[in-house]
Amino acid sequence: MNTKYVFVTGGVASSLGKGIIAASLAKLLQARGLRVTIQKFDPYINIDPGTLNPYEHGECYVTEDGAETDLDLGHYERFLGVHTSKANNVTTGKIYNTVITKEREGAYLGKTVQIVPHITDEIKRRMLLLGRTGDYDIILTEIGGTVGDMESQPFIEAVRQLQWELPDEDCMSIHLTLIPYLRAARELKTKPTQHSVQMLQQSGVKPDVIVCRTEQPLTPELRRKIALFCNVKPGHVIQSIDAWSIYQVPLNMHEEHLDELAVRKLQIENFTQPELGKWKEFLERLKNPKHEVTIGLVGKYVELQDAYKSIQEALVHAGAANECKVNVKTIHSEQVSEANVAEMLAGMDGILVAPGFGERGIPGKIAAVRHARENGIPFFGICLGMQMAVVEFARDMLGYADAASTEMQPATTHPVIDLMEEQKTTTIKGGTMRLGAYACKLVPGTLAARIYGQPDVKERHRHRYEFNDAYRTAFEEAGMVISGTNPDTGLVEIVEIPSHPFFIGTQFHPEFKSTPEQPQPIFAAFVKAAIDTHLQKK
Repeated sequence: MNTKYVFVTGGVASSLGKGIIAASLAKLLQARGLRVTIQKFDPYINIDPGTLNPYEHGECYVTEDGAETDLDLGHYERFLGVHTSKANNVTTGKIYNTVITKEREGAYLGKTVQIVPHITDEIKRRMLLLGRTGDYDIILTEIGGTVGDMESQPFIEAVRQLQWELPDEDCMSIHLTLIPYLRAARELKTKPTQHSVQMLQQSGVKPDVIVCRTEQPLTPELRRKIALFCNVKPGHVIQSIDAWSIYQVPLNMHEEHLDELAVRKLQIENFTQPELGKWKEFLERLKNPKHEVTIGLVGKYVELQDAYKSIQEALVHAGAANECKVNVKTIHSEQVSEANVAEMLAGMDGILVAPGFGERGIPGKIAAVRHARENGIPFFGICLGMQMAVVEFARDMLGYADAASTEMQPATTHPVIDLMEEQKTTTIKGGTMRLGAYACKLVPGTLAARIYGQPDVKERHRHRYEFNDAYRTAFEEAGMVISGTNPDTGLVEIVEIPSHPFFIGTQFHPEFKSTPEQPQPIFAAFVKAAIDTHLQKK
């Protein structure tokens, strides 16, 4: 079977959930026994999201092979349970960088370099790249932005050309739009969708299926109207009604026959009906919890929900694994101080200090760590959160009053967190951190070893600073155990305090490998500890 390509575009408004629709269809096709992956083409000119502030673009997701990518790749991995790679996220910046580099090398033989064919040819090459590996039956490609955006036009043109070049049965286009409900008129309006599809068709791309995001169910009459005016077949207009969880969307799309439309259009044979037993079990546990806890998420980007997307989702997965509803209370670290920390964190069954960069909000993170440590509240620190746990311990338990990370205080006399040696000569910021999956060897008998149940693990990283090994002996003598290290470099990966009910910090980002069907072990253990704490309060 030839590799099949499905393109997902969006119109009317951003943030309608193209990534969730793409991931849901991919999940359904995978559940039918097909080999599937998803890629995201983003129209911004940055090479990747690595240097973007989370307020600009939400979380920067990190793949197993060390790519800094759009957060939608996190959705892809969580839904499919398979790893993505550098090839799965392409930006306008990457496209132009490649074309300009080729031009400087003389690859175009002196021709005038233009958007068509040079930019679109490079986009098409990247769109087909994963399909040429022979590893996948179906490649889903999400086009970022909305139809009509100036930045998206080269990507839409590339899709048009591929629709023309590929056999009809090897290519499918899905367009996601919004059907707004006007409460004053008490009716759904289809005109924005009509205009969006017309704009897409004017660009030469004909959608095979229109998915309508809506708050109210679409009547058969409305579906026929949309099909008629948008020039798609009856039955190819489906609704994506607001769901109680994003993980319910695959089941909703199955009820709407989206996967059936896809296999018919792509002429796929020898497939099974979707096997979604484990997915439904997860949803059942998620919907009918036996416990309820509140976790305080202390971070510096909490105003934007997507800034800690993978952490939020990992807590959902861990909650379902423990049959527990996890209420996440986001707490801005800039608003936390030693004076108000008890009030700000009152009622928390667990405290998670989140990753980040820079000195803003650092005193609040340290205060949150101390509050958790001194009051026996389950604590989980990730990356910068782990580093601040080290700083707090050094100040309070080792008596190093000015202990700090050299990221915030270069002149500290006790640099318990310091710049990694290989980072000291780096001047380029983008893509130069310690990125991707690295091995971690666990110390037998420690909390980390009990959580994982195995001696060796691999987790993903995104950092420049590390625990200063010169202080290891002092920390361990004072009661903070180094329970995980990289076997090649000796880099400290995990710290914990055995005398505390549950206190663990990781230099890596375990949230990036959590999925509904395989919750990340540390998150699951953290939620279990929060349940125990909650029950003890009663």
